[in-house]
Amino acid sequence: MSVELNHTIVHCRDNRESAAFFADLLDLTVGEEWGPFVPVVLANDVTLDFATVPAASIASQHYAFLVSEAEFDAAFARIQALGIEFYADPQRTLPGEINRNDGGKGVYFPDPSGHWLELITRPYGG
Repeated sequence: MSVELNHTIVHCRDNRESAAFFADLLDLTVGEEWGPFVPVVLANDVTLDFATVPAASIASQHYAFLVSEAEFDAAFARIQALGIEFYADPQRTLPGEINRNDGGKGVYFPDPSGHWLELITRPYGG
């Protein structure tokens, strides 16, 4: 068997809120809560397991997601409708813009717990 990422735990202030935010944004389904986790399964069967932890122990992480053009457009429309700040670059020097890197589209934005999410339609260097 080749090595594949199966799941990762995403620390957050409220596991239900963060899972719902992510799932709603990308038109995914929130799974059944099990133990301290609220899962969201991605198309490649990788699960993001959202876990509530004390706010002081949340280290901001970066999560990047490869999406289709249609998925990007739908998610970006939701970002704008919700008034979420967004940037074209990870340094956050280009507010209110998206990027066109590698002939695709990309955007960076925060989730409710301070993680920075990235949506791209083309892999880097692709």
